[in-house]
Amino acid sequence: MIDTLLLPFQFPFMQNAFWIALLVAPPTALLSCFLVLKGWALMGDAVSHAILPGVVLAWMTGIPLLIGAFGAGMTCAMLTGYLSHNSRIKQDTVMGVVFSGMFGIGIIMYTSITTNEHLDHVLFGNMLGVGREDLWTTGLISLGVTGFLVLKWKDLLLNAFDPAQARASGLPTGLLHYGLLAVLSLAIVSTLTATGLILAVALVVTPGAIAFLVVRSFGRMMIVSVAVCAMSMVSGVYASFFIDSAPAATIVLILTVLFILAFLWRLLITHRTSRMAVQAQS
Repeated sequence: MIDTLLLPFQFPFMQNAFWIALLVAPPTALLSCFLVLKGWALMGDAVSHAILPGVVLAWMTGIPLLIGAFGAGMTCAMLTGYLSHNSRIKQDTVMGVVFSGMFGIGIIMYTSITTNEHLDHVLFGNMLGVGREDLWTTGLISLGVTGFLVLKWKDLLLNAFDPAQARASGLPTGLLHYGLLAVLSLAIVSTLTATGLILAVALVVTPGAIAFLVVRSFGRMMIVSVAVCAMSMVSGVYASFFIDSAPAATIVLILTVLFILAFLWRLLITHRTSRMAVQAQS
């Protein structure tokens, strides 16, 4: 029985999958807390989709894929900010137009070239094909993103809630704004080999949403978010081995189930509190 339970840990490709799951979890989970508070969930979706033309262009020119992906992600974020500030169109509408347009460009570019690369690996990840180089690259990106968010979380929190107060306090609000966009692009890039472009949005949104429903302080929210994301990723990789499913999709499904449970729990707590308040008044 125990030999069967430990079977996934005996294969090198599964060991690498577990390692990259643990490396990706902290930066994406921490970032999701800020995206949820700022209402930037769609920005995460936009950047994850907009990376595709950068990946294809990088492959065509022979430069590292990560550089192309990061450049495309930042282009999407910058273009969205410029259009929303210089037009009457709301930011969510601009993001929808920009990321769908860039994603369409990426699809056209991919179909116009001849390559042995599988688009499925770019879109949905290839966690079971992770190599040592992928682990090192993801680890360095995760370390940088996590370090920035941990060191600057108070400044980022103030800028998210009250930008005017942040400016009055002498904080570089512009630098914080674009710094958050930069680490968002880097975090999406770090998930390329794990969950791919399409499913990456679940990692940068759902953990923070779950933690937001469970706790009421931002410090605890970050801790719960990281714990939930790490547990979901490891358990998703583990479960996929036995049910013969895609690890990335299994991880996203587990996160979705946890979100539903957290929502129901918060609904129950709110209903119970309201009922006790009514009884106290009567």
